Amino acid sequence: MGPAPVSLSRLKLGKLKVVRRQLLQRYEHQPFVSCLAGLYGCQWRRYQRARAQPGECCCSRLECGSFGALIVTFFLTLVFLYFWSEAQNDYDDFDWFNFGNLGFWFPWSVVLLVVSAALFTYIAILLLLAVCLLSEGQRLYLHWSHKIGILVTLVFSISATTVLSDLWSRQWRTLLLSLQVTAPFLHVGGVSVMTLLSWPVALHFFRMSKRVRQVAILGLYLAVLLALYLVPLGMYSPCIKEEGALGPAPTLIGHRGAPMLAPENTQLSFEKAVEAGGHGLETDVTISYDGVPFLMHDRTLRRTTNVREVFPNRTDMLAAMFTWAELEMLDAGSWFLHRDPFGTTSSLSPEERDQMQNQTVPSLKDFLNLAAQHQSLVIFDLHRPPRGHPYRDTWITRTLEVLHNESFINSSQVLWLPWEQRALVREMDPALQQTSGSTASIEELQEQHIVRLNLHYSAMAQEQISKYASVNISTNLYVISQPWLYSLAWCAGVHSVTTNAMHILKNMQRPLFLMTPEEYSLMWILTDAVSAVLIILVFAFHWWRERGLPFWSGSRQVHENGPYSKFRTAELSDVWSVSSVSVRGEAHSMPNTPNLPTIPEEPVV
Repeated sequence: MGPAPVSLSRLKLGKLKVVRRQLLQRYEHQPFVSCLAGLYGCQWRRYQRARAQPGECCCSRLECGSFGALIVTFFLTLVFLYFWSEAQNDYDDFDWFNFGNLGFWFPWSVVLLVVSAALFTYIAILLLLAVCLLSEGQRLYLHWSHKIGILVTLVFSISATTVLSDLWSRQWRTLLLSLQVTAPFLHVGGVSVMTLLSWPVALHFFRMSKRVRQVAILGLYLAVLLALYLVPLGMYSPCIKEEGALGPAPTLIGHRGAPMLAPENTQLSFEKAVEAGGHGLETDVTISYDGVPFLMHDRTLRRTTNVREVFPNRTDMLAAMFTWAELEMLDAGSWFLHRDPFGTTSSLSPEERDQMQNQTVPSLKDFLNLAAQHQSLVIFDLHRPPRGHPYRDTWITRTLEVLHNESFINSSQVLWLPWEQRALVREMDPALQQTSGSTASIEELQEQHIVRLNLHYSAMAQEQISKYASVNISTNLYVISQPWLYSLAWCAGVHSVTTNAMHILKNMQRPLFLMTPEEYSLMWILTDAVSAVLIILVFAFHWWRERGLPFWSGSRQVHENGPYSKFRTAELSDVWSVSSVSVRGEAHSMPNTPNLPTIPEEPVV
């Protein structure tokens, strides 16, 4: 009678193995796995797939390389997508740059954004499929078409980043500025992603048989997690301010008028800027061949007039080489309706469309009189005429003549930006507000009687702005059209900004992302604390599950991490507890029959 309990236990265990195998076959998630493997490797049929235990070798060397390339491509594409999405402030410059080189207009910036977003989505889906397959214990096999897709995306990301870095290196400064307002929220997103990744990491960690691999995967995960937890200690944002420390909103200066609502550098554009509540107007001045200062940003007339139709043989001639009578013959508004550079023409009324088709090249005199009528500040770049031009050496005095004798604007309304002959200009008109386009020491600026700086927004620095403000030198930044960038300038203490989007920025009541230090501290500490608790719970759950739930065989308790640990599964760790109920019920009615054969375990197919 001695061997009977042992044989009975073996019989019960044999039955339990059969039940466990049947349940495993039932809950293997075959449709889900088939969908994952089909999309990732075009392995839609079950016999095409092979399982791999989590923590063990999941693929061949070639597939490991493909998975590594997928991860690298994901991060490079993510960086480029973030870089280009934050560069929206300068999309107009990018498109006109391509127009100058290619000779035709096309919204390349939007196309590049759409392509990068589509490629990133494609790579992100592939990476998600790979992680899900690994979690399901499947060996990775990436279809050759996806390998080509990854290679194309990788080449695109590297090439686009390299070319833009070479031609437009200032955009990296824009990216760094964007982190000053988005970093607190990127921190929350990063911690959330790491918290979600704790599930597969914990699963693989407790399933690994080699201690070195366990230490490597856990060490890497905890290092990245700890870095994310501590990142807020090194963050800086001017939008994290004490209550009541925020200064007034920067005043708005219309960049060539209101170029999103009307053709740039036209009378209609400046009128719309004034209607939108602009504090000032910005433009560019060129002097015609017969000495009339007029408004034109480009060196040629090709982009913003119909010079190709009126003077087909002089399309690429410098604008300064045309007489004023010839300039008055040009249409300076229809191009805006045809090219729609900002995608805003659909909102125009028929009357506004008619107005735009009747716009001509305005003179400096008309521009100054409009500003004088509305008490607006003006600031302009003054282009020196080319060699051989009659006003090559007298362009400064000719411009001052128009300002003093032909217009009725007050000199104090003019922010004088040209640096040439500044001492002569100040001597002729001390009331002009001397403005510098570059930074210098306070002593040098005061020697030149500079009262305002006109800087590119990439030079934004709160400490520098405060330093100049302490000696009554205000700062104007150009060109700021995105709300997040305007918010950053507001928080940094900028006095005014030149903008294309006056109708958008004027409606902002407070900066975006503004918060107090207490709110910020609560935000990141709460995020880290909740994440840490969830990660601990996930690891504890996997540790508990991998040890196995106890079940009873007769009167003796047996654990899954004992003799039966080889039957662990990720899907049904709780099968033991379900089966143990049946075993206990059968134990009371089954006779003690010695030496009964056990039911052999068959491999799961």
